[in-house]
Amino acid sequence: MKNKISFSAIRLVACDFDGVMTDNTVIVDENGIESVICNRSDGLGAEILKKNGIDVIVISKERNKVVKARCDKLKIPCIRGSDDKLSILKAEMKKRNLASGQTCFVGNDINDLECMRHVVGIAVNDAHPEVKKAAKLTTKCSGGHGVVREVADMIMGI
Repeated sequence: MKNKISFSAIRLVACDFDGVMTDNTVIVDENGIESVICNRSDGLGAEILKKNGIDVIVISKERNKVVKARCDKLKIPCIRGSDDKLSILKAEMKKRNLASGQTCFVGNDINDLECMRHVVGIAVNDAHPEVKKAAKLTTKCSGGHGVVREVADMIMGI
């Protein structure tokens, strides 16, 4: 962690999918069907946030249906196939009438930088060095190993 941050104002947690909710590994079978491995504790983290009035969304460049399938299971909105994550994040914030200090974005790679710089940026432990440099804090967990749960715990003060 860089600085002690107050999360009391956070009302929206937005995150990337690959490299945050996964370890950035993709499994491709002989038919070209992709699979990923996710950590169940992230589902509980998202549930904890939602139960406490904090929205959770995924904004991903990835177009594969596996992203939507996981988000559907967790009952969190998912915007996938996006090359302009910042515009989507701003629209989601506007829809909820939220300021930058009321929103955090959890990311791992350089295509997350604009979002992370616009709000309270959180980098996963194994993020690209530029992402870590731009982040307000870095998680102890690496991507795919309970990042959303760790963020939920930080926000809830657990």
